[in-house]
Amino acid sequence: MSYTQDIQEARDLITGRGNSWNAIDAEAVARMRVQNKFKTGLDIARYTAKIMRRDMAAYDADPANYTQSLGCWHGFIGQQKMISIKKHFGTTKGRYLYLSGWMVAALRSEFGPLPDQSMHEKTSVPALIGELYTFLRQADSRELNILFRDLDAARDAGDVNKAAEIQHRIDNHETHIVPIIADIDAGFGNAEATYLLAKKMIEAGACALQIENQVSDEKQCGHQDGKVTVPHEEFLAKVRACRYAFLELGVDDGVIVTRTDSLGAGLTKQIAFSREPGDLGDQYNAFLDCEEITADDLAPSDVVIKRDGKLMRPKRLPSNLFQFRSGTGEDRCVLDSITSLQNGADLIWIETEKPHIGQIGGMMNRIREVVPNAKLVYNNSPSFNWTLNFRQQVYDAWEAEGRDVSAYDRGTLMSAAYDGSELAAEADERIRTFQADAAREAGIFHHLITLPTYHTAALSTDNLAKEYFGDQGMLGYVKNVQRQEIRQGIACVKHQNMAGSDIGDDHKEWFAGEAALKAGGKDNTMNQFAA
Repeated sequence: MSYTQDIQEARDLITGRGNSWNAIDAEAVARMRVQNKFKTGLDIARYTAKIMRRDMAAYDADPANYTQSLGCWHGFIGQQKMISIKKHFGTTKGRYLYLSGWMVAALRSEFGPLPDQSMHEKTSVPALIGELYTFLRQADSRELNILFRDLDAARDAGDVNKAAEIQHRIDNHETHIVPIIADIDAGFGNAEATYLLAKKMIEAGACALQIENQVSDEKQCGHQDGKVTVPHEEFLAKVRACRYAFLELGVDDGVIVTRTDSLGAGLTKQIAFSREPGDLGDQYNAFLDCEEITADDLAPSDVVIKRDGKLMRPKRLPSNLFQFRSGTGEDRCVLDSITSLQNGADLIWIETEKPHIGQIGGMMNRIREVVPNAKLVYNNSPSFNWTLNFRQQVYDAWEAEGRDVSAYDRGTLMSAAYDGSELAAEADERIRTFQADAAREAGIFHHLITLPTYHTAALSTDNLAKEYFGDQGMLGYVKNVQRQEIRQGIACVKHQNMAGSDIGDDHKEWFAGEAALKAGGKDNTMNQFAA
C-alpha cells in the first residue's frame, strides 16, 4: 500500500467515527503507521526468515552472494551498524546482525561479567533480541521522520516535483530490520528448556537460532579448552525442539544453524546408545579412546563396549567423562554436520582453531559428497590472531614453493618490524579476500565476527581516555570524536535527533496542536550541526 493510500484509509476510518475524531489528522496516522511497519517480534521473524531463505538460494546459485554480520551487544550498536551500512552501501541486502552468547555473558548478565559458559540468565538472550529490534525500528522511524519533514518543506515551497520524489522514497523505503542469527548456546538445559527458550527468542524476533553440540551444563567458549560434546541423538532432540518452536509460532521458514565443537572437543559426556553395528550411536562410539580387555581385566566400576567381537574399555577420566581418540576431530565434525543436515538443520557451523581455507574446505568437500547443498556459517573469530596466522600461512606457502624466506623468523612474524614487508602485504591481501575466497572455495554462506563491537568499544574508549585525561584535554574529544563524526557524516552527532527528539516533537504537535511544548526550536544547540 502506498503512502497516499495509507492516508486515504486513515481518512475513511476517521470520517466513519463522526465528529468525535475530527481532531485526528489522517496524514499523521498514516505517518505513524508507516513508521511502525512491524507490530510484533513474530512479524519480524517471519519477514527476516524469508530474507534468509532468499539469500541462501542466491548463494546456491552463485557463492559470490555470501552474507555477513557483526556481533552487537546493545541495541544502539546494532542500530548504528545498520545506519552506517545504508549510508555507505545504499542497502542492507546481505547484511545481518549476530547475537553472541559470549557477549551476552560478558556484558549483559545481572551477575556481572561472566565467561562464555552458559551461566548468564537465559532471559537475557531474548531480551537483547527485543532490544536490537526496538532500536532498528526506531532507526526506521527516525529516517522516515526526516523524509516527512522534507516532504512538508517541499509542499510549503510549492515544489511539486521535489514532493513527488520524496513521496517515492517514502513508498520505497528500505527498512533497517534485518535477520538476526541468535546464539542459544547448548540449549540451557534439556530439550524442553531449549524449546521454551527458543520460543522466547523467536517471539522477540529471531528468525535464525544457532545451537551447539556441547553439554549444556558444562558448556565452554568454542575457543577455550575443556569442551565436552554429547551424542547425536541428544543434540538432535534439541534441534527438533527448535523446529517445533518455529512451527508452533508460525515461522515456517525459520532457520536452524547447528554448530559442532568436535574439532576442539576431546571429551564426551557419555557413551551413545547403539542398537546395531554401524548405526549413529555406534559411529559416535567408534571415536572413543579404547583398549581391548578380557573379562578378567574388569574393575568394579568399568564400563565396556563390544566391537568386532571384542570387549573394549573406553578411557574414562575422574570427571566421569570419556575421552576420544586423538586426531579424530575432523572426522567427528564431518559426521556431526552431515547428521545435523539430515535431521532438520538448515546451515552448519564448524568451530575451528584457526582461519584456514584449506582446512575448512577439506571438511566441507566431504560433507558435500553426502549433502551437496551444505552451507556453512563461519566465525571469523577475534580469538584468532589473524595477523600471525596469515603471515605464517604465507611463510609456509613460500617455503613450500622454494622461495627464500631467510629474511623472516616464522616464530616472530607478529612483530611490527615485518609490517612493511612483502610477506606482510601478501598476508594482508589474503585476509582482505578471505571471506570471498572462503565463500567460493569452502562453502561459507555466512561470515560473521562474533564480538567485534566488544573490542571496538574497548579500543575507542582507550584512545579517548588517553587523550582526554592527558595533555590534549577537550581537544582529545573534539578532534578525534566530534570532528570525525561531522566529517564522516555520522548521524548520531545530532544525538538528540538520534534519541528521538524530533519524532517526539511531531507527536506533541499532533496530540496537542499549538499548545505543544516542543524541544526543537531555534535555540536548540543541535542546530549548530545543521551544516
